[in-house]
Amino acid sequence: MAPEASGLASRVVGALRQAAITGLIAFGLLLPLIGFNTVQNIRNELILETRWPLLAAMVAIIAGGRFLHALLIAPWLARRALRPRPEHAPRARLARWLVPFALGFAIVYPPLALSITGVQGAVKWIDNFGVQILIYVMLGWGLNIVVGLAGLLDLGYVAFYAVGAYSYALLANSFGLSFWILLPIAGCLAAFWGILLGFPVLRLRGDYLAIVTLAFGEIIRLILINWVSVTNGYAGVSGIPRPTFFGIPFNASDEGFAARFGLEFSPIYRTIFLYYVILALALITAAMTVRLRRLPIGRAWEALREDEIACRSLGINTTNTKLTAFAMGAMFAGFAGSFFAARQGFISPESFTFMESAVIVAIVVLGGMGSLIGVAIAAVIMIGGTEIMRELDFLKAIFGTNFDPTQYRMLLFGFAMVLIMVWRPRGLIATREPSTFLNARRALPSRAPQSEETQASLVRERHG
Repeated sequence: MAPEASGLASRVVGALRQAAITGLIAFGLLLPLIGFNTVQNIRNELILETRWPLLAAMVAIIAGGRFLHALLIAPWLARRALRPRPEHAPRARLARWLVPFALGFAIVYPPLALSITGVQGAVKWIDNFGVQILIYVMLGWGLNIVVGLAGLLDLGYVAFYAVGAYSYALLANSFGLSFWILLPIAGCLAAFWGILLGFPVLRLRGDYLAIVTLAFGEIIRLILINWVSVTNGYAGVSGIPRPTFFGIPFNASDEGFAARFGLEFSPIYRTIFLYYVILALALITAAMTVRLRRLPIGRAWEALREDEIACRSLGINTTNTKLTAFAMGAMFAGFAGSFFAARQGFISPESFTFMESAVIVAIVVLGGMGSLIGVAIAAVIMIGGTEIMRELDFLKAIFGTNFDPTQYRMLLFGFAMVLIMVWRPRGLIATREPSTFLNARRALPSRAPQSEETQASLVRERHG
């Protein structure tokens, strides 16, 4: 018992040492961000306020998490690494049932929310959670073509989102065309701008490509701000027509949806309709992505992602490959943008900032580049988590009445990125199966078995 007690005491001392070091680092990093806050007094002067309780709580949470990781989680991971892994792990069974379950839940989500929260609560849960998450799922799947399949880092993806939204808004207000006619037009216009972006970046890779695409996104945003005669500048475009149900509007008139079907007027009908519209658009995006991966152009994208020089040596036209990747990804962003404009009824340049591109790229990277399931899970976690933070008003009783949880969402994004880089460097769903097989799917040969001494030495090297 004495060796076990001494070993436990040494682990506790080591965990406390790591927690203290982590707490000091967190204190130094969070002191200027959380410890101090500038506010305006009644004389319109900036004064400096301190938030020591909030800073202490944040540092304590971080240090406590580090202590638990060093004392419990790290040894458990070391023991888990020594266990022999079965050929057919439960992960395969989970992946087999995850997609049908998620699809079924997405279909029954509106009636489920309606039955649990009632009409008033369902409007918030379906619109703020369901519709908002599905918009980013569709945007993530569109960017996944460019970043995940073709390996082209695009930091200006929000520009195509803006092109689709403004195309629908301006054409609908000017010519009175319906949503269903303008939806493919907005996608085609966004794809055209994707091709225009593709031409200047044909010879660029890596960081240079990211800088050019970032500049392209900012150029589009500045055009929307300064071309006042067309886009109305910062004032935005208002009065955008809403989509109708086979020509039946969702309003309170005698020709509205509720009156036609003998129902009491409620905004829940439009919300449920918009939910199923964006769900259908997202599923079309996923189906087309899966189909394109199996076509020659999809295999060319994956070859371009792995090695552009080898791709050229195989005779693949990298110019057309890059242009098609940009065009297809931009087209789906245009679809999402037109839906966003129809849902909001008002758009402005503030809705299409670089932060939106950063969130979409983070969703693709966190989910796993090339994985549709991983991107969807990352969108649910990031966007749904942001919306849930709006409901955490009880935290004001702990951190003060001026505490706003939504102000710390980017801090949580960064924390999630760090965790993913440590835990799953290639994303939540890191495995990518080949798009095609020679004759039949064959299992890859496993690694040569290692002795327990070799495994133990590898684990010790990994964990220091």
